[in-house]
Amino acid sequence: MTASKITNKNETKVKVSTKPIAKVVKKKSRKKDSRKVSLEKLSMRATKSIGSVESLIIHTIVFITAFSLVLFGVSLERVLLVLTTILSLEAIYLAIFIQMSVNQNTLQLREVERDIEEISEDLEEISEDIEGIEKDIEEIQEDMEEIQEDMEEITEDIEEISEDLEEMSDHEKSEK
Repeated sequence: MTASKITNKNETKVKVSTKPIAKVVKKKSRKKDSRKVSLEKLSMRATKSIGSVESLIIHTIVFITAFSLVLFGVSLERVLLVLTTILSLEAIYLAIFIQMSVNQNTLQLREVERDIEEISEDLEEISEDIEGIEKDIEEIQEDMEEIQEDMEEITEDIEEISEDLEEMSDHEKSEK
């Protein structure tokens, strides 16, 4: 927020500009969004990696290493305490990551569902348009048939007129 004094003879006014505040809010919002996206990506990567063969190998090595510490003089109770604490924390984070990925997949499924609904509506509209076009084609075919009939009638009329003209021409020739 910036402020500047504007002075007149008897009064002092403070002019306040909100432009810098809006910029700060937008920057914080962008940072928050980028952190959210980063966390979502991290959760997706964690969820994918936990279900991998590499994860199985790493966990197996950690367990073997933890239990082998007993051979080097570390008490079994201490090894079990540390191991169960680590496993509990891992389980909590895994549950969170898995829930985040489930939530993200749910959102994606909702988007797909909306897309499918839109496509279905579009297909219905296209189907209605096709029905309308089919009706238009039928009407055009009927009109073409009527035009064909009219053309045949006109052709017949022209033939009759031609015959009448020939007769008149022949009649004029015979009178002369």
